[in-house]
Amino acid sequence: MQLGLIGLGRMGANMSTRLIRAGHEVRVYDTHAAAVKELVAKGAKGSSSLEDLLHGLTAPRAVWMMLPAAAVDPVLDSLVPLLERGDIVIDGGNSYYQDDIRRAATLKAKGLHYVDVGVSGGVWGLERGYCHMIGGETEIVAHLDPIFRSLAPGIEAAPRTEGATGEASQAEYGYLHCGPNGAGHFVKMVHNGIEYGLMAAYAEGLAIIRKANVGRARGAVDAETTPLRDPQFYTYDFDLAAIAEVWRRGSVVSSWLLDLLASALRKGPGLAGFSGRVSDSGEGRWTLKAAIDEGAPAPVIATALFNRFTSRGEAEYEDKLLSALRFEFGGHIEKKAE
Repeated sequence: MQLGLIGLGRMGANMSTRLIRAGHEVRVYDTHAAAVKELVAKGAKGSSSLEDLLHGLTAPRAVWMMLPAAAVDPVLDSLVPLLERGDIVIDGGNSYYQDDIRRAATLKAKGLHYVDVGVSGGVWGLERGYCHMIGGETEIVAHLDPIFRSLAPGIEAAPRTEGATGEASQAEYGYLHCGPNGAGHFVKMVHNGIEYGLMAAYAEGLAIIRKANVGRARGAVDAETTPLRDPQFYTYDFDLAAIAEVWRRGSVVSSWLLDLLASALRKGPGLAGFSGRVSDSGEGRWTLKAAIDEGAPAPVIATALFNRFTSRGEAEYEDKLLSALRFEFGGHIEKKAE
């Protein structure tokens, strides 16, 4: 099947490569010519512009955008005037699902089709495959099925769930038409919110294990420090990499995220190459907004999101206010960082 793909970053380039390996004709475009050249060497057909990309596709043309959420509308402004009735635009980035609904309505008025696809798989997707959560018109999604099937991990990626019988479902192949426009990115949005919480739980738990030797340290004796009451209970020196490794095998908390965490700890338990600044690209915020609108409690995801803000120093002023208040009411002098 033919596909035009715009955006050859970490995800877009690997997805193009996977499709080429599966026998699809992939035409690619990126503002960085070197990225296009690299994909051409792997079998893609390169394009020097959006016009060039579309010129090489046969109607109805399908164009997949793999772009940051903020770049989608500007690219659409340039792309849509070049399209013809019946053409299909696919957004595989992490767009806000309400933007999908707006874009789909705008394109429908012009005789164009819009499909939103939440993609999970990261840099490992080239070999492992990509989980897809899809929103759009049933017949258009069905038309694109060969693309989704080639990108997906396949039924061999996981054992069948107990009780599943008969022919494997679409979801068992690793992709799912979730509903009308916006549905794909809605499910992916919540998926990423869950990811925030899972990552935070692993981080907090291993941090507790790491500090289990605090009883051996000589604690400060002053009015500003809560003493450790029972230091004899905290004299363990744990091997974090080994603990992550053993949890991977038969533990109820095993997961692919834990596999990746074990890999990171094996490279160096001190994580010297990282500063601890954790970004958020929007999905956690949007998940919380949906939770509030729906009245669905989500305290774990909320805490994980706010912890990411704190990691970037965005709680610095709040902390200064707390310190100032302690001084104002009690004359407490800040302890200097060790």
